[in-house]
Amino acid sequence: MELASAHLHKGQVPWGGLLLTASLLASWSPPTTAEVTTEAVPPQVAEDNNVLLLVHNLPLALGAFAWYKGNPVSTNAEIVQFVTGTNKTTTGPAHSGRETVYSNGSLLIQRVTVKDTGVYTIEMTDENFRRTEATVQFHVHQPVTQPSLQVTNTTVKELDSVTLTCLSNDIGANIQWLFNSQSLQLTERMTLSQNNSILRIDPIKREDAGEYQCEISNPVSVKRSNSIKLDIIFDPTQGGLSDGAIAGIVIGAVAGVALIAGLAYFLYSRKSGGGSDQRDLTEHKPSASNHNLAPSDNSPNKVDDVAYTVLNFNSQQPNQPTSAPSSPRATETVYSEVKKK
Repeated sequence: MELASAHLHKGQVPWGGLLLTASLLASWSPPTTAEVTTEAVPPQVAEDNNVLLLVHNLPLALGAFAWYKGNPVSTNAEIVQFVTGTNKTTTGPAHSGRETVYSNGSLLIQRVTVKDTGVYTIEMTDENFRRTEATVQFHVHQPVTQPSLQVTNTTVKELDSVTLTCLSNDIGANIQWLFNSQSLQLTERMTLSQNNSILRIDPIKREDAGEYQCEISNPVSVKRSNSIKLDIIFDPTQGGLSDGAIAGIVIGAVAGVALIAGLAYFLYSRKSGGGSDQRDLTEHKPSASNHNLAPSDNSPNKVDDVAYTVLNFNSQQPNQPTSAPSSPRATETVYSEVKKK
């Protein structure tokens, strides 16, 4: 029996070569101009708002695509499937009725809830049944509620301490502090707790007087607390001086008092000693003159003046002869003239 054989004609390809070519074509894909990317708009969503999952650079030769909640994908997590050739849409087990798919691959989710937060996957199947994936993620947040502000005391004495507490039920929210409607600039006298909910000022000063608020925020909302006004009472006994300055003032005052007391004692002692010497000199002068020339009975001071004048006058006169009979008369005349003056 002759084996059947076929003679190859020009342009024909062996059957084995066709199989190999088909196999290569099935495993080969033409290069794409750009990679498929996804984007959530917005990535941080407030609860009850909408989010759009955009797909960029969707391949043209695409047979179908499907959206899933989570990654890796599973049949139970399928949201919706779209066939590009027929524009047929098929919902999956994870479809909630709030999702809408578009022919460009994008998925719209309306009225999102916190449970919608997470990763979403688009699975694309080309005409050769090859599958590729791209993922996207978004977060859903509840709007924050208004916080309340508490303080230990609204009227504080200067250099005392004060504690302000921001109360909020929003877990994980950011807390910022405001002073006179501006962001609070922290000083070395201010400390914050780990989550910024407690502000302590120690010591407090006059420049800290004003209105304080705390602000709660998350990626989708911001709320401010009620304002509390702090009044600072100035203490004149402290005067804003440090302990060292006060000690220096006290020491200086004590030293000044001691110096004044010593100076007063010195002047008093000197005055007392000078008066005693003057009295001794006054008592000695009349006895040295040996002349008691009719002193006045009414004025002892005048007696001293007359005696002193007579002594000076006698010292300036030339010595009279002892035998002259007119010497006593001359002395009496001089006394009379001085007395008249």
